[in-house]
Amino acid sequence: MTDRAGIPDGAGPAGGPSKAPAGRRRRMLRWIGLGLALLVLAGAAVGWWLYVKLDGNITADASAAAELERYERERPAHLGTGAQNILLIGSDSRAGAGNSGYGQDRGTQRSDTTILLHLPKDRRSATAVSIPRDLMTDVPSCLKPDGTRTGERFVQFNWAFEWGGAACTIRTVEKLTGIRIDHHMVVDFGGFKRMVDAVGGVEVCLKEPVDDAEARLRLTAGRHLLRGEQALGFVRARQSLGNGSDTQRMQRQQQFLGSLVKKVQGNGVLLNPARLYPVLDAATSSVTTDPGLASLRGLYELVRSVRDIPTEQVKFLTVPRRPYPSNPNRDELVEPDAHRLFRQLREDRPVTVTPPDPESDREGAQDLRERADARAEDESAAEADGKIGTGATPTPVPTFTGTTAGQADCR
Repeated sequence: MTDRAGIPDGAGPAGGPSKAPAGRRRRMLRWIGLGLALLVLAGAAVGWWLYVKLDGNITADASAAAELERYERERPAHLGTGAQNILLIGSDSRAGAGNSGYGQDRGTQRSDTTILLHLPKDRRSATAVSIPRDLMTDVPSCLKPDGTRTGERFVQFNWAFEWGGAACTIRTVEKLTGIRIDHHMVVDFGGFKRMVDAVGGVEVCLKEPVDDAEARLRLTAGRHLLRGEQALGFVRARQSLGNGSDTQRMQRQQQFLGSLVKKVQGNGVLLNPARLYPVLDAATSSVTTDPGLASLRGLYELVRSVRDIPTEQVKFLTVPRRPYPSNPNRDELVEPDAHRLFRQLREDRPVTVTPPDPESDREGAQDLRERADARAEDESAAEADGKIGTGATPTPVPTFTGTTAGQADCR
């Protein structure tokens, strides 16, 4: 039996099976579209959840912001150049998860490490200046946790953090340097370990073995990949490394940070979401910041603005210092070197660093000092005459003893 087209009942047209009816194709497209929409929504939901989680990790230091607002008239003015100055504070507080093992918590904390990070307007370099914890300086009147206020005193620098936390430390740094602090971050022992672990550890090289029970550090000479606990011991150890001075410990911290910068830039952490998330999770849950940085967007914008800085332009140095005459266990600034450094950063001018020359003799060092003093006198005279910055008297870029992240190779 055939139909009107001459095709037997149940047989398809010649040349193969017929195409699916238009209605079936439309249903299939709808299901595919629905599936894709669900995938997009699921991805957006996961992304939003991750964002909210990371954003909620960050602790904002509202009390420091309120205290700084109280003394706004005393603070250095914003220069409006687009440069940023960020104070990085490593707290030795024993409070908080994982910190009690480093000693008894007596309700106090001091700044174990303080670094002034200067990011110029063009974001083509970064300069990190360590401030010695034992530097003798003027600490202003500060608000204590119990609501009382201290009097202004001439004491070692790290008392500022114990007395008045980040706000007191910021005001002390601003008074010391004349540099406006735009943002600050505080990291404790546990936070430091989490961030080091998140990047897979940091490599260091030791010329001699280390056995320091207080720092919980025991290492052989040679190359080591340090993770959480060992990394913390390495940057905190004093008695078993070098001559036991805080100056050498700051140099070691700078070398460690240089290796950390190279590790983060070299393995694509900042460009790989799978690697970036654990780093962001560790960082956001480990820091206390000013309200301006207390958001994932604020931290991301900061990271994005510096991720392309060449490692050889990430500079580390210690503020020029020497033993304090009345107590060699304390420090004082070396002038005019410190003044010159602070002025360069304050006015967003370049700074260069050069590694120390271990073979330079005393006469050579004295000659360098005399030339530096003579140059400082020339600069002061030019500044008094109003010639600096006008092109009438070219000012050389000051050079300080330090290192760069590009020199942090383990050889």
